[in-house]
Parts: sequence; C-alpha cells; structure tokens
Amino acid sequence: MSAKDTPAPQAAEPGRAQPVEVPGGGHWWRRLLAFAGPGYLVAVGYMDPGNWATDVAGGAQLGYLLLSVILLSSLMAMLLQALSARLGIASGLDLAQACRERYSPSTCRLLWLACETAIIACDLAEV
Repeated sequence: MSAKDTPAPQAAEPGRAQPVEVPGGGHWWRRLLAFAGPGYLVAVGYMDPGNWATDVAGGAQLGYLLLSVILLSSLMAMLLQALSARLGIASGLDLAQACRERYSPSTCRLLWLACETAIIACDLAEV
C-alpha cells in the first residue's frame, strides 16, 4: 500500500471513543506499558498540577537523588494509611476522632496545628 492509498486520519469527534492502535508483537507487559506510561502522566497531572511542576523542576536540578526521598515518603504514607484503615475497622473511629478520645485537648490542638502547618507547606510548594 503506497502513501497515496493510505486513508487520511480522521479527526476525533468530541465525546466519542476512538480506537487506539496497539503495538503488535512483544510480550503482553510491553503492550500494557504502552498505555500505562502516558496514563500515569495524565493522571498525576490532572490530580495535582502544582506538585507535578515542582517535581519536574526538582528532578531537572537534582536528577535521581530525590528518588530515595520519594521512596521513604511513599512507604511512610502507605504505613499511615494501613494503620488508619485498621483503626477505622477495629474501632469505627477515624484518626481525628481517636486522637480526640485518647489525648488531652491541648495535645489535640498541637496535633491540629501540626497538620495545618503540613497542609500549608504543601500548598506553598505549589505556588
């Protein structure tokens, strides 16, 4: 088939699904990665564009040095999520309610202040 015989690509209609050409051959994992890579980038960019820009700038300056920080923070976040889920399943309380029951009001205010400070620090990185 020559270049003249190849049909011109049609413009996608808004709101209508278009077939995607899947690379042939190779292992199934390679075909999956053809979709997973771009999908992951779009999902991260959609969820938090400010953080995405900060990550790209940090990666451009420091290269792979930040991967250890990302690994440790991800592991700590997963641990906190798992422990919070276990707390919720066992007691029926979320983390804030359990802290209110367990700690004094002054300690709860200090924990609240620490959480608010962390939220502000994350927001400032995106500005």
